[in-house]
Amino acid sequence: MKRIVWDQPERVMQFVAARTGEDCYRDYTAIGLERGGDLVAGVVFNMYTGRDGSLMMHVASDGSRQWMTPAYLAACFKYPFLMLHCRRVTGLVRADNTAAQRFDEHLGFRREGLIRQGANDGVDLILYGMLQSECRFLEGKHHAALLRAA
Repeated sequence: MKRIVWDQPERVMQFVAARTGEDCYRDYTAIGLERGGDLVAGVVFNMYTGRDGSLMMHVASDGSRQWMTPAYLAACFKYPFLMLHCRRVTGLVRADNTAAQRFDEHLGFRREGLIRQGANDGVDLILYGMLQSECRFLEGKHHAALLRAA
């Protein structure tokens, strides 16, 4: 059975950092998803600029696609857009990670720019953004699934 993990941000942050090549994230919160007690996905939110502002979203999984449940997607997007009242969510994806680029675009993120040599190893980073008005995970089946999971 899958369970949304709201109350273990350090555990989720370490899961995400280990898969994104970061040592850690600072000034963050995180939402995870576990199956059978093991984390299968995590989202870290940081760099929150305040109400009506934005934040950064960092996503990682165990490599499977079984974690993309309607309830988890609703939780991960309702948090910044409805709880924190962000206007936008920003993500950075390595230019050499085409799978992550396709994933972000499938979720509805739009490619907005290029950060040349932005990664620690000199690889370019692609800047992605999603506005609240563009997010399809806040209502409908995603919202209903989150209510059932609560």
